[in-house]
Amino acid sequence: MFESLKEGLQSAFKSIRGKGKLTESNMREGLQMVEQSMLAADVSYAVVRDFMDRVTDKATGKRVLLSLRPHEELVKIVYEELVELLGPVDTSIPLKSNDVSIIMLCGLQGSGKTTTCGKLSQLLLEQKVKPYLVAADLQRPAAIEQLHVIGRQLNVPVYSELGSNDPVRVCREGVAKARAAGARVVILDTAGRLAIDEPLMQELALIESKVQPDQVYLVVDGMTGQDAVNSAGAFNERLELDGVIMTKLDGDARGGALLSVKHVTQVPIKFIGTGEHFDALEPFRPEGMASRILEMGDILEVARQAHRIIDEKEREKLEAKMASGQFTLQEFRDLLLKVAKPGLMQKMLGLLPGMGQINQLLAGQDTDREMRKMIGVIDSMTPTERRNPKLIDNSRRNRIAKGAGVAVSVVNELTRQFGVIAPLMQMSASQGLAGKMNMLQQMQNTMIQDPSMRGMKIKGDTGKRLSPKKKAKQKEDREKQLRKLKRKGK
Repeated sequence: MFESLKEGLQSAFKSIRGKGKLTESNMREGLQMVEQSMLAADVSYAVVRDFMDRVTDKATGKRVLLSLRPHEELVKIVYEELVELLGPVDTSIPLKSNDVSIIMLCGLQGSGKTTTCGKLSQLLLEQKVKPYLVAADLQRPAAIEQLHVIGRQLNVPVYSELGSNDPVRVCREGVAKARAAGARVVILDTAGRLAIDEPLMQELALIESKVQPDQVYLVVDGMTGQDAVNSAGAFNERLELDGVIMTKLDGDARGGALLSVKHVTQVPIKFIGTGEHFDALEPFRPEGMASRILEMGDILEVARQAHRIIDEKEREKLEAKMASGQFTLQEFRDLLLKVAKPGLMQKMLGLLPGMGQINQLLAGQDTDREMRKMIGVIDSMTPTERRNPKLIDNSRRNRIAKGAGVAVSVVNELTRQFGVIAPLMQMSASQGLAGKMNMLQQMQNTMIQDPSMRGMKIKGDTGKRLSPKKKAKQKEDREKQLRKLKRKGK
């Protein structure tokens, strides 16, 4: 997501970090790189100018120029201004206590509006809220059928009227059916066009005035750049928009629309679509998005994703097993099954602080296929072998490899990696958040230097504090290893 923007900003920060002495002149050179990277990402020119005026005013002050770490001060300023640019946002969906809440989705054809109905439904289902869908896009029979397919997949009821040409009637009847069915939220999938035209706007304005939805969300394609911003502005002139849902941010979107739409329209982004599956809709958090753009990760989104695949009771049970040293290949297999959804592993890695390099190392690998292969290997083991992998000798390896349809080396690699991961997870389970972050940092540093984790050794906390001299030596060694890695990658 937004790779070109991330790279441009990181280059700007590095240029300032490399200066022996920071002056207003060379700070401005770095700021110019920030500006160029935003323009290259298709951010609206007016937005860039306003953003850069605020950043420049703060970054060229004496407090920053005389700081011991001016590049860190600049990162902090850019982060704060990005949050200001994108927020504030209330991502909650208002629910009525004694009636159904009505959400109206609108947007151009191809923006992903009908699919977003399914994604919103999935989000509501996870919150134990019963949704109901209404097929009010009467221009395209295929859209009506698509919504029925989505409803069957999610087990969510869908209301439609075949042959009807009155969208207001369909919406009213749909809301009445939703009330009768005991739904809490009804989602109206309205008509779209290939381009904005007057008949479309009149139809949407009529639905809004007659049905009176509680929330009106515009669905826009994030890959269309400033066209998305322009369409948001046009829709907002005719409708009272409560928010924008930006889709297709998992593709080659440069980020311009995301950074421009709130500033240009004063309409906040409520949700972002980051994939094709129904669970690929995230509540939009300005702080989290600013962190991702600056490659600082988004730990809260990692936690949200983790809770979506492992509920609280499962997590407590798993952590208890890990803390007591009972984390076996069976638990490892069950965990792999949870994260084996297409693209989920790399997505979560991308949300972790400083994991950009690891994601680049994994970019050419089919991580989902590798996980399925590991699950197949574990399935070929006996329950005893899963509990105690040390029992796996040569004859057992051959049998397991044959049963899984893989080479013996794959079995060896799995058992070796489990020997690294198991103690790491057991140690992190018995510690607090700081301990977990230390374990994560240890794995991250090792994976950057050794993606296969062959040389990884897990050490517990000795309780000893390192002297400043030893800390400096460790930092110097890490930086040397990273420089070697970068030279090899050229």
